[in-house]
Amino acid sequence: MILGAISILLLALTARAQQMPVEPGSPTDPAVHAKLGLLTPANPHLPTLFLVGDSTVRNGHGDGANGQWGWGEPLVEFFDTSKVNVVNRAIGGRSSRTYITEGHWADTLALIKPGDAILFQFGHNDSGPLDDAARARGTIPGVGEETREIENPILKRHETVHSYGWYMRQYVTDTMTKGAIPIICSPIPRKIWKDGKIVRNSDNYGGWARQVALEKHVAFIDLNAIIAEHYDVLGEQKVEPLFADPHTHTSREGAELNAQCVVAGLKALPHDPVANYFSEKGKQVVAETGN
Repeated sequence: MILGAISILLLALTARAQQMPVEPGSPTDPAVHAKLGLLTPANPHLPTLFLVGDSTVRNGHGDGANGQWGWGEPLVEFFDTSKVNVVNRAIGGRSSRTYITEGHWADTLALIKPGDAILFQFGHNDSGPLDDAARARGTIPGVGEETREIENPILKRHETVHSYGWYMRQYVTDTMTKGAIPIICSPIPRKIWKDGKIVRNSDNYGGWARQVALEKHVAFIDLNAIIAEHYDVLGEQKVEPLFADPHTHTSREGAELNAQCVVAGLKALPHDPVANYFSEKGKQVVAETGN
């Protein structure tokens, strides 16, 4: 009786495991995809613009919870979705490293086809510890080839951690292998003022993102500088309502401004891969470089 019950239980667990596969490399949660609610291309026959990044691109489930929005949601309004899919695959809390190590990049890469374009924006979560018990998401500063061996307390496995630049190069290489077009963005600015201007990140993640783009000969949007210039013109008082927390996550209004700046950066590229897909709203945006 007991052995029979155990056998039935094992069969049930096996069936459930087959129905809810564990994401490769994820922290053991079989329902992680459902929780994240990541989208796939609505029309696989159309080209797709994929967005890959952190919560400043897609906050939570992209529904404005707590008044916080990433720029990926309003970006859709700047495109004609009868001509192109805009698919926001960014995940809050992820760094350039953990988006890969948790298996999310492999899942996104499987959706990419030749001619697609992918916007990458990481950096906000890369400065944390490499192996802390809470997140273990940091990367080694810079773009070098140095590594550090750790025992990852989240994934429960040994891991070789690389630099921010190393992971960004990996995204570019993988994208180009699929025949798609990588576009690297510098991270959006935080609401930190110094001498009446927003602090830029050209000496760290923004600068490192640019270095990788130059090294790999791919497109680069200095989103940090483009947005920061708008903030400088608006001034502290008018920028305040563009944020839904003290200094990082934007309100809907702020996300809309940032999305406009993404389009402005795309239009400034020597060869904008999505130039033919703008909506009427997108066509009204003027190119900006942030320089």
